[in-house]
Amino acid sequence: MTQAADGSAPMGGAIRPAEPRDAVAVADLWNGMIRDSLSTFTTDEKTPQDITALIATRAGAFWVAEDAGKVLGFVTYGSFRGGPGYGATVEHSIVLSDVAQGQGLGRGLMTRAVEAAAAQSHHVMVAAISSANPGAVTFHEKLGFAQVGRMPEVGRKHGQWLDLILMQKTLSAS
Repeated sequence: MTQAADGSAPMGGAIRPAEPRDAVAVADLWNGMIRDSLSTFTTDEKTPQDITALIATRAGAFWVAEDAGKVLGFVTYGSFRGGPGYGATVEHSIVLSDVAQGQGLGRGLMTRAVEAAAAQSHHVMVAAISSANPGAVTFHEKLGFAQVGRMPEVGRKHGQWLDLILMQKTLSAS
């Protein structure tokens, strides 16, 4: 069992590196968010093959939370933008199943991702959050992320204009 950063035990679940066998479960979680929410602006669903390739290219930057062998959520991070000037900045994605919400698994996943990114000499982690997901803003604030920008009506999904909220956390002093 993995402890959350606040010392509480999240759901009895374990946080471990993602493996190719997780691709279907991760795609199901991600696609549910893509189809059924305004939390992401994309409408392009992920295939298990897409996820398998992402797991392979993000070794050390992709984890799942599972309980009793069932994947309940994941976190991954990668380049924020192209070009060498952004090389020390990463952007993350985190998705939890409904049952995992509020149980400490999100905090555990983010703690693992932040620690790994810092250990890999990344300087800043960025969260790009839909204005339709205020819970994600609160979640990130509790983890030490600060809101640094808001881009009004840059996203459109299901006939609605959506703002993009940018948050960041500095991982290292240098």
